[in-house]
Amino acid sequence: MERLCGPKLPFWEANQTFHTDSPDLPECFQLSVLSWLPCVYLWLACPPYLFYLQRNNMGYIMMSVLNRVKTVFALVLWIVCWTDLFGTFNELHQGHTQPPIYFVTPLVVGITMLLATFLIQFERLRGVQSSGILFIFWFLSVLCAIVPFRSKILQAKNEIPDKLRFITFYLYFTLVVSQLILCCFNEKPPLFSNVDTDPNPCPQSTAGFLSTMTFWWFTSMAIKGYKNPLEAKDLWSLNKRDSSEEVVPKLLREWDLEQIKAHSAEDRSTQALYSKPPPARESNHVGGENSPEEVEVLLSKTKTHKKPSFLRSLIKAFGPYFLIGSAFKLLQDLITFVNPQLLSLLILFTKQKEAPTWWGYALAFLMFFTAFLQTLILHQHFQYCFVTGMRLRTSIIGAIYRKVHTGRSMHTHRGIVLNLFLFFNLMSVDAQRFMDLTTFLNMLWSAPLQIILALYFLWQNLGPSVLAGVAVMILLIPLNAAIAVRTRAYQVEQMQYKDTRIKLMNEILNGIKVLKLYAWENSFKDKVLEIRQKELNVLRKTAYLGALSTMAWTSAPFLVALMTFAVYVTVDKNNILDAEKAFVSLSLFNILRFPLNMLPQVISSVVQASVSLKRIQDFLSHEELDPESVDRNNTATDSSVTVVNGKFTWAKQDPPALHNINLMVPQRSLLAVVGHVGCGKSSLVSALLGEMEKLEGHISIRGSVAYVPQQAWIQNATLRDNILFGKAYNEQKYRSCLEACALTPDLEVLPGGDLTEIGEKGINLSGGQRQRVSLARALYNEADVYLLDDPLSAVDSHVAKHIFDHVIGPEGALQGKTRILVTHGISFLPQVDNIMVMVEGRVSEMGSYQELLQQNGAFAEFLRNYSLEDIIEDEATVALIDEEEDFPDDVLSNHTDMVDSEPVVEVKRKFIRQISVISGDLENPRSKSVRRRLCSERKHAEPDPEKKLPKVEKLIQAETTETGRVKSKVFWEYVKAVGPLLTLCICFLYGCQNAAAIGANIWLSQWTNDAAQNMTQENVSMRVGVYAALGITQGILVMVSSFTLAMGNIGAARKLHYALLDNKFHTPQSFFDTTPIGRVINRFSKDIYVIDEALPSTVLMFLGTFFSSLSTMIVIVASTPIFAVVIAPLTFIYVFVQRFYVATSRQLKRLESVTRSPIYSHFSETITGSSVIRAYGRHDAFVLMSDMKVDENQKSYYPGIVANRWLGVRIEFIGNCIVLFAALFAVIGKDNLNPGLVGLSVSYALLVTMSLNWMVRMTSDLESNIVAVERVKEYSETKIEAPWEVEDKKPSPDWPSQGKVEFLDYSVRYREGLDLVLKNLTLSVVGGEKIGIVGRTGAGKSSMTLCLFRLLEAAGGEITIDGVKISEIGLHDLRSKLTIIPQEPVLFSGSLRMNLDPFDKYNDGEVWKALELSHLNKFVSNQPAKLELECSEGGENLSVGQRQLVCLARALLRKTRILILDEATAAIDLETDDLIQSTIRTQFEDCTVFTIAHRLNTIMDYTRVLVLDKGQVAEFDTPSKLLSKRGIFYGMAKDAGLAQ
Repeated sequence: MERLCGPKLPFWEANQTFHTDSPDLPECFQLSVLSWLPCVYLWLACPPYLFYLQRNNMGYIMMSVLNRVKTVFALVLWIVCWTDLFGTFNELHQGHTQPPIYFVTPLVVGITMLLATFLIQFERLRGVQSSGILFIFWFLSVLCAIVPFRSKILQAKNEIPDKLRFITFYLYFTLVVSQLILCCFNEKPPLFSNVDTDPNPCPQSTAGFLSTMTFWWFTSMAIKGYKNPLEAKDLWSLNKRDSSEEVVPKLLREWDLEQIKAHSAEDRSTQALYSKPPPARESNHVGGENSPEEVEVLLSKTKTHKKPSFLRSLIKAFGPYFLIGSAFKLLQDLITFVNPQLLSLLILFTKQKEAPTWWGYALAFLMFFTAFLQTLILHQHFQYCFVTGMRLRTSIIGAIYRKVHTGRSMHTHRGIVLNLFLFFNLMSVDAQRFMDLTTFLNMLWSAPLQIILALYFLWQNLGPSVLAGVAVMILLIPLNAAIAVRTRAYQVEQMQYKDTRIKLMNEILNGIKVLKLYAWENSFKDKVLEIRQKELNVLRKTAYLGALSTMAWTSAPFLVALMTFAVYVTVDKNNILDAEKAFVSLSLFNILRFPLNMLPQVISSVVQASVSLKRIQDFLSHEELDPESVDRNNTATDSSVTVVNGKFTWAKQDPPALHNINLMVPQRSLLAVVGHVGCGKSSLVSALLGEMEKLEGHISIRGSVAYVPQQAWIQNATLRDNILFGKAYNEQKYRSCLEACALTPDLEVLPGGDLTEIGEKGINLSGGQRQRVSLARALYNEADVYLLDDPLSAVDSHVAKHIFDHVIGPEGALQGKTRILVTHGISFLPQVDNIMVMVEGRVSEMGSYQELLQQNGAFAEFLRNYSLEDIIEDEATVALIDEEEDFPDDVLSNHTDMVDSEPVVEVKRKFIRQISVISGDLENPRSKSVRRRLCSERKHAEPDPEKKLPKVEKLIQAETTETGRVKSKVFWEYVKAVGPLLTLCICFLYGCQNAAAIGANIWLSQWTNDAAQNMTQENVSMRVGVYAALGITQGILVMVSSFTLAMGNIGAARKLHYALLDNKFHTPQSFFDTTPIGRVINRFSKDIYVIDEALPSTVLMFLGTFFSSLSTMIVIVASTPIFAVVIAPLTFIYVFVQRFYVATSRQLKRLESVTRSPIYSHFSETITGSSVIRAYGRHDAFVLMSDMKVDENQKSYYPGIVANRWLGVRIEFIGNCIVLFAALFAVIGKDNLNPGLVGLSVSYALLVTMSLNWMVRMTSDLESNIVAVERVKEYSETKIEAPWEVEDKKPSPDWPSQGKVEFLDYSVRYREGLDLVLKNLTLSVVGGEKIGIVGRTGAGKSSMTLCLFRLLEAAGGEITIDGVKISEIGLHDLRSKLTIIPQEPVLFSGSLRMNLDPFDKYNDGEVWKALELSHLNKFVSNQPAKLELECSEGGENLSVGQRQLVCLARALLRKTRILILDEATAAIDLETDDLIQSTIRTQFEDCTVFTIAHRLNTIMDYTRVLVLDKGQVAEFDTPSKLLSKRGIFYGMAKDAGLAQ
């Protein structure tokens, strides 16, 4: 340095700097270090920055005034510096030799200014709107120029020695300050950037450097959210770089490369494996001719199966961005350790009474500055991590969704539901795990680094005694790990109970009607409560563990400190514990606490994520459907569909489902495929679509394909969109499709015509309507080959005839196309060209109708059994429909069974539920009011004005989301559920525990003051003892308080769930008809989960942080009372920021969960319809839709992350102010403060930031979670039905003995405000009569049965049975004495025995007898489990026919005097139908039987027939009399071919 500055200018003088009251730095130091620092920074930062700009071009920015001014100023700065240089040369010329520093510094600074000028322009060309690099450069320059600025003024007081340098310096200073100010402003966005086109761009892309660092750009959203609740339209659009269209392809590219690599490696290894056998079998092997040496080499190389690594592709795609976050983390870790060092200096300073005061102020501001810097850096790190996590989730969901459309994993018939669950887990759970992991991934290296640094500083402070503390920490790690392992095990167990409970609830709610009809509620309620009890027991165990771990976590730093200090003072007499040592160590121990606790958690979430990774990787590596298995461009033969020697299976490991299929379908012909249930008819269609594995053979199809599946697949869209399915709208063609599929009359009924929105899985259409929509879709999509998988089964017979005649048959709309029709309807077979009969996966015979009859094979046999009169079932005339004025009610009398309109619905519905359980808050994606949608579409969609659509009344009301603040009433509800006394007790315990902690620390500060008074040795043992006692007391109190809290929470959870469950069993049926089951299930799953698990932990954290912040304030005020003045303004700012944050973040969370459901429901929809989507080639459109939905969800998730960062920066700033003031006041009052108190108050202040930050988060979480209490409460207080038992009105045990039923002037409506369905019915039925009830759809047939069971309560009049008014007795007393065989056979999962007799009233003998009479005994006795045969959910593992027979067996077991039989509409096979009819005729001979008939031939021999029309009795007499009357009944019989 002397060489540079010369002997006259010393580099450093201690007396001039430290030991005076007005310090100043020597000139040499100013000229060298202070001037060079910014320059060195800029030159170091430049190369990587230029490289980055070279790679990322954002378009260029036009020259603006701002830019010109910046450039001019930078050039002027360069001139100023070089003026200095020339001045020095001038002096040299005049003979004043100056030291070399006067040449070097202006030269270096000048060149740096030129570099800055170049950067300003280069950034403009590269589209950088605000430069961080330059901002830091100007900031450093100003900072470093402040010292010379002051010292030049001090010199100028006497006289100005060097006028030129004086003037240039002040010019330099002014220009640098103005550059800094200019740097805070933003340039205009670059040309052609997407900011211009975007309606609501995210301000982040245009935010300046300062704004980005402090997240100031988010403030506008916070203000908007505070003023009124945010809505979807307020959200910014997603940044391009985070959207699916950028993120997903990026990952898929890497993944494809991985797969290619893996396959090439595999091919090499297969060559190796095959080349072993001698050349005799050479023909087999893949690698061609290999020389022996080559074989050797290959063999040694690889035999293993190389799997493509999904992890590697993730790292390649998202690693670099994530590393920036890691760099921030590294910086932050290093800065963390500056403050304890400053604290030790501050304590030293208070000890030295004669030290200059500016030291203290400098220290206080330095502490503030480092803390603030740490805050900024930490939140940048989090921002990078969260954004990476968000991209991971987007890309993983995208990849899985794309895979579903190409993979073959989902095409096992029965496995579909299991697979759906797997997909959901992949999409929700596994993708989420990755997202969560990215936040903490850096802790893997950062935690060990922090631990090592902390130990190093501690060792310097206390020497080897630290090891005692470390030993305690290390001992606590296995304890924490053990607790974590047990907790995990309990969580898994609890999840299992929860799943079982939800599954059971789901079934109960799906079959609630059946439970009510059979009066089985109590049995199922007990089952649910039993599971719930187990669940709560596990929760209780988890709570014990939780209390332990909370104790370990709170007491750890204390125990460590205790051990360390005790060892330190007892090992050596000369070791004195003074304030500096004690409090610096304490703050280091507090730093240690976080990484130590995080490490086990991070490791376990890495383990979890690796499991998820493996699952995703396996799924994505699944083999895909071979798109080439069906030859689409075959022109060799003239037949349209050809299969030669086909052998197909659903999965390679399964036995083949179809063998030896040979089939040729000539062009333009109609082939019918018939056969028994399960003989492979549908599989054949799947094989033609290429959905099955082709083991051998060849398939070819000429031209495009349209496909109508057996279970119609309906999207959640308007009816019109379902039919168009992506094709352009052509009015005429569209109308003719509707005509042909008999949909026109249905449109008149639907509330919004063809623009009615159809719910998920087509829930608001009847089975028949769904099937016809599916058919219309195929018809509209004009293909060459039509594959129709039993489209006629779900529709009524007259509609089936219409569709056959107008669409499928020889005269229909499809007459010029090739059609393959799978069917059960025998009546159409004479009209088809060819018939193919399948038996057990083989073709048994094939030919025209006549040929097959002559062959006298299986087909002829089948036909003979069911002579044709039997089959042309009742065809209610279509003409009548037009006359019905009140037909629109039909939407409802489609009816209360709307939700269960046909057997297949089970599988379909099951799903919706599962999704809504998974998908969070809003189950009902239809919550967009249909009405609003219709209006907007109607404007341009309806060409002819006379079709004014009626106003849409929604059957299903949109769910309300709460907005705004949570009412204090809700908190009070929860406190009541916990117990008010217990609540007070808990708060008191928390207070005590914090008092103990403060006590221990005050004691410590007293102890350290001993050192000052040299009274050390006398009372070491007493000091240690009391310190230990206070600390241990704190630990015990922590444990007791968190345990009491957990008990209170569990009690509350039990009460709330019981009330909800009890209410739902007592709720009338009409509630379930108007509320989507998903919504109710959601209360039982999501909301109860929140009350069970999320809420308790939030309350725990909230109380903890609240009390610790409070105790910090108390300690600081106690040691420096003046601090009280600052508390008020800080609290004000805190509350202010907190209110902004809570209002905004709560709404963002709600929006996020609302937009999450559509992702999953769209997903489940496309899985169930994947074969349809593939058949029509709509795969890309659906991928696009899914991406849009994911982006929509991330659009509300992203501001949510930023809101947390925004809050963090602001709250931590307040925390940093607290540190600043605590330190400042300590400096001001240092004369009457002892070092111990200073250490105490500042080390507490350093801790408070964390508590404040968490306290706001917890307040917000508490508000979001407490809503669950409100939602559960809402559903626990819905209106309930009549009591189950009325004690004083109990009928006698043998009632009804005769079975006489009378309706007196009886009327009924479905719900308040709707028209009457039955109007003034009066009729009387004598015991033992058999009554058939007929009438067209919507005439009120089913309503009659519901009235007998009081599922509908009378609007007027009454029903008596054996003289007892049914409206007066309890519901269970009534329902248990009637028996119904419902239209829809509902079974519950559980044993067959439980399904027949849930209360165990009957012995095995009686049960077997019932099974024998219902023709099931053969089937059941062949099962290994006999009566304990497990029925899967919805009875999936029994055929529909068998389920129907189980319902018959139930009826036979109960055997009451009155039986109601609701005939199944869906064509169950004719054999089952005959069995049921004959059993009823023999077994229920002496009972009163009401049959709702769809096939008239079943009731022709009944005592009397009741014909209903529009809710009134039209005719009521014996069948023969009615026929002779020639009224309505005669007309129906005639249509059915039963009358001439």
